[in-house]
Amino acid sequence: MSIESQEHRALRAAVAAFGRGHGRDHDHEALWSEAARLGYLGVSLPEEYGGGGGGITELSIVLEELGTAGCPLLMLVVSPAICGTVIARFGTEEQRRAWLPGLADGSRTMAFGITEPDAGSNSHRITTIARRTADGWTLTGRKVFVSGVDIADATLIVGRTEDARSGRLKPCLFIVPRDAEGFSRSQIDMELQAHEKQFELVLDEVRLPAGSLVGDEDAGLLQLFAGLNPERIMTAAFAIGMGRYALGRAVSYAKERQVWQTPIGAHQAIAHPLAQAHVELELAALMMRKAAELYDAGDDAGAGEASNMAKYAAGEACVKAVDQAVHTLGGNGLTREYGLASLITLSRVARIAPVSREMILNYISHQSLGLPKSY
Repeated sequence: MSIESQEHRALRAAVAAFGRGHGRDHDHEALWSEAARLGYLGVSLPEEYGGGGGGITELSIVLEELGTAGCPLLMLVVSPAICGTVIARFGTEEQRRAWLPGLADGSRTMAFGITEPDAGSNSHRITTIARRTADGWTLTGRKVFVSGVDIADATLIVGRTEDARSGRLKPCLFIVPRDAEGFSRSQIDMELQAHEKQFELVLDEVRLPAGSLVGDEDAGLLQLFAGLNPERIMTAAFAIGMGRYALGRAVSYAKERQVWQTPIGAHQAIAHPLAQAHVELELAALMMRKAAELYDAGDDAGAGEASNMAKYAAGEACVKAVDQAVHTLGGNGLTREYGLASLITLSRVARIAPVSREMILNYISHQSLGLPKSY
């Protein structure tokens, strides 16, 4: 008996068939456009704004199955999952009308900028500062490793504003249009082979209207983690899909490749590591589904713990699955024909982004286990 509902199984089957029709050598723009037309990009966004009315559970299914087919869409993590979720939960009615329909139908995309050169993802050390002006805000700072800025209509920037009562800085979210004066980008030269490029952003006294602030200025971390928990869940989906793709290629090869008239998959030295990779991917997938269900049910605290665990488990399982897949194919695992070698680099992303496994262990040790902080 499946633990998924009939609707989720149907969605999974439909996306899997769609993904197989595009495959590893897909045309990214065509894939994005068709996924939008079929409603997959907006499956988690509210129906009244053109979305499917589902949640992160449904969106994670979409990304996992596209990854399994060899054609994951990284901007699914960013545009609908982070930005769309934050705007749907905390945005003004005007912001929802302006952005959610476009994010749902793929006609608009939004990037997300939190990481800084000296702060990483530590929201307490972010130095991008927002100051009030007579008619809005002025934003100054830098961001690094921001995905897809060149194709995004705007970037959701995490800045900090000064609390009028305490004088302390607190995180806030701002929508910065790509053509805003003083907002510039430079591409980071990455060895990673991905359609979505990475950028460093400079915000030099960027003037924004009052309506650029998303949500309540005093909500702080609540709004921020409304986007970061889905990011972790979707990163887990990305990793699980990639691991399943690599494992599938290895299993097929192990069934067909023969040595001394015997398929190599008959040997336990080949079969057992592949079976172990399958077990670990399935366990990570279970935690990911738990995290998504908790988030969709409104349990932000429970989702915080589970989404971090899911991201950790999926990242580890993905790296191991890719490594074992390449090892199973031997020299063929490094050829362009089989399409696995590039995953060696890509699979590491799930370990280090959007938060490293060490920071997740820090979170679990003091949030779940009650151990004292080391920082």
